[in-house]
Amino acid sequence: METTSPSKKSVSPFQFIIKKQLIGRSLLALIAILAFWKLAVSFQHNPILFIQQIINGLQLGFVYALIALGYTMVYGIVRLINFAHGDVFMVGAFVSYYLISWYRMHEWLARLIPGFPLWISIVFGLLTVIVLVMAVCALLAFTIERIAYKPLREAPRISALITAIGVSFFLEYFGALSFVFGPNFTQFERPFSVSTWVINLSGIYKLQEGQSPQPGSLIISNIGIIIIISSIFLLLLLNFLVRKTKTGKAMRAVAYDKQTARLMGIQVNGIISVTFAVGAALAGTAGLLFAIAYPQVRFGMGIIPGLKAFVAAVLGGIGSIPGAVVGSLIMGQTEVLSAAYISTPMRDAIAFSILILVLLVRPTGIFGEPTREKA
Repeated sequence: METTSPSKKSVSPFQFIIKKQLIGRSLLALIAILAFWKLAVSFQHNPILFIQQIINGLQLGFVYALIALGYTMVYGIVRLINFAHGDVFMVGAFVSYYLISWYRMHEWLARLIPGFPLWISIVFGLLTVIVLVMAVCALLAFTIERIAYKPLREAPRISALITAIGVSFFLEYFGALSFVFGPNFTQFERPFSVSTWVINLSGIYKLQEGQSPQPGSLIISNIGIIIIISSIFLLLLLNFLVRKTKTGKAMRAVAYDKQTARLMGIQVNGIISVTFAVGAALAGTAGLLFAIAYPQVRFGMGIIPGLKAFVAAVLGGIGSIPGAVVGSLIMGQTEVLSAAYISTPMRDAIAFSILILVLLVRPTGIFGEPTREKA
């Protein structure tokens, strides 16, 4: 008499659809087709405007990338979503505001050597401001990690997560006090004048004050160039740190297995603190670049960029440095293109919806891989 093996159970069509994630995949494919159709039509209608939006999206995406790297580095080592990271970005913007508007640090070389070429003094002054902002934000993150997170290293993850949210609220509302940053918007003084270049069939020329560009022209400003070049340089510097230095190798070892790294003589707590500091330095630089591009600072300015950078890190694969960069560039393009061609109020909703759809299909993100828990 024939018997049916108990391991070979019949699967209903509904169970098969759920198991293969067919609903999520189909929905994602449908939305992708509609999005590509909309973008293709927009490009065909006005290719110059479309390319202009791509350039704007790159500028915003690289700012998100600098913030997202802090999220992904910290999560890769201690499996903590540091929600206070967006507020470190805010502190970086305010520190740069005080250094530029109050102390004129971007002009120190011109004051020290009168008659020195202005553009060289501005470059060295801006580099000085960036270094000081990175140092202050790194010190802040180091202090937060030692005081708030290190005592909870062996505690349940939910405890550290709640602490991170509490630290975030503390930084925001402490900064809102009148004797700290204040509750109002503050105008940010750019350390250099804005220069704009126009690219069209006639060639490339600098746009003079009061002059309007010709229709069908691409517009590129020195702000966008500085943001993109600075971000790429910092990303390459971070890649060198992680791949080629002893500290970077120790970071990767701690991320892989803390106990084994400790047995090999690596100072795990010190490496974790360095990771927090490096991520915060990048976030502080992002705060400076963001304030230059959008010249207003406020105590709550880190909330939305911080959330979007977190979403970008998850989208690319939390814990993956290349994933954080790719996810951030996708977020920047999505936000700008949505505002330009769909609806400005809906741009945030569309950006977050893409995360939901991608996670329905690939919960680990684009570059993320399933990992087993380390003891």
